[in-house]
Amino acid sequence: MPDITHIPKQSLRRYLWTPVREDLARKMVFIGGPVQVGKTTFALSFLRTPPKNETHPAYLNWDRDEHRQRLLNGEMPSGEEIVLLDEIHKFARWRNLVKGLYDTQKSKLSILVTGSARLDYYRKGGDSLQGRYHYYRLHPISLRELDPSANAQTVRLLLRFGGFPEPLFAGSEKEHRRWQKEHQDRVIRDDLRDLEQVREVSLIELLVHHLPRCVGSPLSVRSLSGLLQVAQETAERWLTILERLYFCFRIAPYGSARIRAVKKERKLYLWDWSSAPEGGPRFENMVACQLLKYCHWLEDTQGRLMELRYLRDTDKREVDFVVLRDGVAEFAVECKTGERSVSPAAAYFKARTAIPAFYQVHLGSKDFTHGGSGVRVLPFERFCKELDLP
Repeated sequence: MPDITHIPKQSLRRYLWTPVREDLARKMVFIGGPVQVGKTTFALSFLRTPPKNETHPAYLNWDRDEHRQRLLNGEMPSGEEIVLLDEIHKFARWRNLVKGLYDTQKSKLSILVTGSARLDYYRKGGDSLQGRYHYYRLHPISLRELDPSANAQTVRLLLRFGGFPEPLFAGSEKEHRRWQKEHQDRVIRDDLRDLEQVREVSLIELLVHHLPRCVGSPLSVRSLSGLLQVAQETAERWLTILERLYFCFRIAPYGSARIRAVKKERKLYLWDWSSAPEGGPRFENMVACQLLKYCHWLEDTQGRLMELRYLRDTDKREVDFVVLRDGVAEFAVECKTGERSVSPAAAYFKARTAIPAFYQVHLGSKDFTHGGSGVRVLPFERFCKELDLP
């Protein structure tokens, strides 16, 4: 297993760096994403002079009293070409404040805004900033971002520690466990209470602890409501809240009546795939995160309309993922930890749908195209490299 503990987190140039740099010359840029995914570190990488850390005069954090006063007074750091605004959305009138800064400083100052899940939530609450910014979603570190050569050992490292920078670069099982506990506590006790008026925090905590068992299977909200002893509408609302907090995401089924595709139940995955059960569920979750990152990358950088779905019919034949670009299926992906023969479901749907490419990805070394069906069977790292996934 490769040792990456010697690589400073600051030295890893994140996959969004170039498009964000280009957009900063024209508009403001907002960076959202899960808590502790590295948004502040990413923002600091755009500073042009040292020290490239939180002590730099161009970094202004609303949580710090002296920074808050400077922002309210409209005092921008002199001689700087960029200003980083962190947690600014905690101010009730933050949209008007940022709009005023941009409208009066845009010819001489680039503005980059970062924040928690509330930034994405609150930016949709009004149109005063419309046309003035681009929004990006920063994802956990993935295979080719960490290792451009896409080595199989790096895949195993990511499966073990996940893609969040702190536990990944620590490379320690103990630190990984501690981080997971603290991360969940922060999502539940800090971000949740900040974003929503929720009284039943202990029940949502129970839901958070239960969801890893649901990874990769069609999720029954009715069953969850029975487990939590709440109304089905309440369980659905809590899942939506956890999606807004970038704790989990769900994907809908895809397919037509011709193949008797299911239409309702969505599958659930976690942004921290290392929280999923080891083996098949964790591998499938990691692939889901990689494909969602691909979709968000094309949406945020190219304006494409992307969707991540799955295929399942009423006879319970299933292919794990289908990626749609501008409403048209681009390719389908089935996940297997082993490198056995091609999935019967993949071959079945390949023959009965118009999806142009079917891939079966695995953790082994075999790479072949199944003669009878045309399904491509290949290692996950080769799949990422051939499709140029971010």
